Amino acid sequence: MVSSKRKKQAPKIQNVVQRKTKRATVLALEKILYKPIKLLDHGFIRVIDYMGDDSAIVQAARVSYGSGTKKVSQDKGLIHYLMRHRHSTPFEMCEIKFHVKLPIFVARQWIRHRTANVNEYSARYSILDREFYIPEAQQLSSQSSVNNQGRDEVLGAREAKRVLELLRKDASDCYEHYEEMLNFNEQGKILDENKKGLTRELARMNLTLNTYTQWYWKIDLHNFMHFISLRLDQHAQYEIRVYAQVMLDCLKKWTPLTYEAFCQHRLGAIVVSQSGKEIIKKLIKGKKVSQASSGISQREWIELMDSLGLKK
Repeated sequence: MVSSKRKKQAPKIQNVVQRKTKRATVLALEKILYKPIKLLDHGFIRVIDYMGDDSAIVQAARVSYGSGTKKVSQDKGLIHYLMRHRHSTPFEMCEIKFHVKLPIFVARQWIRHRTANVNEYSARYSILDREFYIPEAQQLSSQSSVNNQGRDEVLGAREAKRVLELLRKDASDCYEHYEEMLNFNEQGKILDENKKGLTRELARMNLTLNTYTQWYWKIDLHNFMHFISLRLDQHAQYEIRVYAQVMLDCLKKWTPLTYEAFCQHRLGAIVVSQSGKEIIKKLIKGKKVSQASSGISQREWIELMDSLGLKK
């Protein structure tokens, strides 16, 4: 992987002959290929490669060859049908590859999506950069009292200042100890000729979770949309949502018809239980329904009322 302090441009490969391709290419995505999109304080995402486009999905659905359906409106209708009825296989025919730089604690959430191919920067082989994620003060919130995974009110100025001081100091101190144990600095220079230094695979365990790592991440379109839908949700952690937001824009550039269907039937849609459906039917008929008489939990009731824009 390439350090952020080094060039982030596409690698120059010797003796490569430029040829016209018969593969599907998407101009909007080609324009941002290899270009890093900055995130957080030191992170980035860049598209490295992709395979397929909207027409590939249509062709896979019809198991046909050539250009497929001639009318864009018919292709659009088919893609919406596939999305609406959750026919996922045609979407799996497209793939995209990213180079991502992200804090380790975000990477640990991200890796829970086991449907991608990942190759991470090796801290056994190389020395990690002295780069740490330090949040903006407005992102420092107290623990939610109703959600063990959520945030509540933003910390006051004095408390936030102290938290930022601790984050910077702890990360810096741990990195200095990391270098001391390795007996190498960030540039690979030996610190003390009379010491052997600890192996990299052990020294790395002292680093803080806000240290940045990097990886190549390849995923098919179906699972890519699933990743976006989960990590763009309002309940997802802010630090991973910003990555999902950029990826949503990449999806829009790559497969605009699929993006439209995805927003219509997944991102902008709601999922209700059988009991929830019965409640909606009663509300449409003008009947009064309360949480106590609904037969669903208070949490499901609140979520349903929020999604319908009704009072709890």
